[in-house]
Amino acid sequence: MFRAGGAVFRLQFLKGGDVMMAMFFAQRVILGKTKYAEVPKTLQPGVLEILVDSGVEYLAE
Repeated sequence: MFRAGGAVFRLQFLKGGDVMMAMFFAQRVILGKTKYAEVPKTLQPGVLEILVDSGVEYLAE
């Protein structure tokens, strides 16, 4: 479990630095700097989970 900004993320399938990279790419997607399709395939499930938990899952379309 990972807590950030009042939200709790359960990224159990990601390891160590992958959680931080997923958070990094999720933030870039939210800010419009990176498209979800440009996120590395191995990180997309974690990024999608963060986007869903943040209420912006539509950004992954």
